[in-house]
Amino acid sequence: MLKGISSLICADLLWVLRSMGHGDNLALVDRNFPAHSVAAKTVYGKPIQIAGSDTTDAASAILQLMPLDFFVESSVQHMQVVGEPDAVLDVHKDLLQVCNESNSGPDADKPVVMQSIERFEFYRAATQSFAVVQTAEDRPYGCFILKKGVVFD
Repeated sequence: MLKGISSLICADLLWVLRSMGHGDNLALVDRNFPAHSVAAKTVYGKPIQIAGSDTTDAASAILQLMPLDFFVESSVQHMQVVGEPDAVLDVHKDLLQVCNESNSGPDADKPVVMQSIERFEFYRAATQSFAVVQTAEDRPYGCFILKKGVVFD
C-alpha cells in the first residue's frame, strides 16, 4: 500500500500509468471484453485486472494520477451500442461524470468530450493502446479508451 494512492491501483497499473506518455491510450474495459487477446497486441502486452471494481471506480482511481488530453477533439471514447450508435448508457454517463470531476490544471473549466466508436473499431483501437485494464464492470458496453494528457503541476 502507498499513502494517497487508491488500493485499486496495483503495482503493474502504477508502472503503466507512469510509463505512458502524452497521447498514449489506456483501454479501460468491462468483464466481457476479450482482454487477454487484445492486450497481447498492446505495448504492455498483458491485461491488468482490477477485480471487484466497476469502470467508474477504476476510472476515478486512475484519473487521480493520469490527466486526460485536451489537445485532441475527444480524450475519451466508448464502445458503441450495436445497432444504436447514438445511445448513451448509464455506464457512459457515469464515466463521463468521473472524467469531468477529476479534470484539473489549465483545462479544468473545459468539459471532457466523449465519442463513441463502433464495436469492432473499438477492438482495433484498443490493440493500439499502451495497456488494457479490465474491471469487473457488469453493465454492457462499459468499455472506454482514455487518452493521457500533460501534467502541468
